[in-house]
Amino acid sequence: MGADARLEVQGVGDVGEMDEPAFSGLAERHRRELHVHCYRMLGSFEDAEDAVQETFLRAWRRRETFEGRSTFRAWLYRIATNACLDLLAKVRPEPATGGEVLWLQPYPDRLLDEPTAGDADEPETVAVAWETIELAYVVAVQHLAPRPRAVLVLRDVLGWPAKDVAEALGDSVNSVNSALQRARAGMREHLPAERQDWSGGADAGTRDLVRRFTDASVATDIDAIAAMLRDDVRTSMPPTPGLLVGRDAVVADWTESGFPDLRGLRAVPTSVNRQAAIAFYLWQEKEGAYLPLTIDVLRIADGKIAEIITFHADQFPRLGLPERLPADGTE
Repeated sequence: MGADARLEVQGVGDVGEMDEPAFSGLAERHRRELHVHCYRMLGSFEDAEDAVQETFLRAWRRRETFEGRSTFRAWLYRIATNACLDLLAKVRPEPATGGEVLWLQPYPDRLLDEPTAGDADEPETVAVAWETIELAYVVAVQHLAPRPRAVLVLRDVLGWPAKDVAEALGDSVNSVNSALQRARAGMREHLPAERQDWSGGADAGTRDLVRRFTDASVATDIDAIAAMLRDDVRTSMPPTPGLLVGRDAVVADWTESGFPDLRGLRAVPTSVNRQAAIAFYLWQEKEGAYLPLTIDVLRIADGKIAEIITFHADQFPRLGLPERLPADGTE
């Protein structure tokens, strides 16, 4: 048994007596999974970073309150959840409406692939790899009021018992159960109807569709792209307001915005939130290189593109994408 595992067994005395470097080392083992937890709650990568920093600060200041009745990891989750609720009360007291989440940011798969401190069969570790990190789920969560949102994530994603959630939030079990019912009803309202049937996995059909979409986009072939879209396709570009629904509306917007005249594109395949994504670069004569333009994240259902969420070039560094492509296309 490692020192940190013994610490969780021994309980409050060890944590309360630790110096700051030792305490920070123990807490840092949980940084990635706590960051993913806060990201689900907040929908923003940057806000999640702030929430995790606040979590570590609060944990250090309150280390004597760790009583050993739960694991150190669960104690950190409790603090992180309340840090998220406090942040929401300050910056976003009202949930998202109308299907848009203007503060939405992508989460790079390369960070999701980092090992966590939990065991492989713990709910959080399994959930990171699947649907609760996909953008459709994160967007739906943002439409819930903050407290039901916290209950949903703790109960349905982390698998906490109702009594543990009630204790973490300073609430009653009855109140938690009621909030969970409201949250689940809200999720059914905002999740795609076909959600149980689609997957972000890279099966052969998905890979072929992504390849064809990429080729048609580089060629600015709107007709070819339109043929790949579902009738009820949705597009958005956070933080820019505007949610378009329906193939005709989407194609009309692309045509009016001058997409067919956008020449000199290159594309780099990537993945975020366990979904296929394409980073586009535009040729800039003065720079003699292709520079970041946008990132399209695709949701695919029934062999068609059901949703495209486009993010701006400021997300490229976080996603580990090249800052430029030279004229010959090499990175």
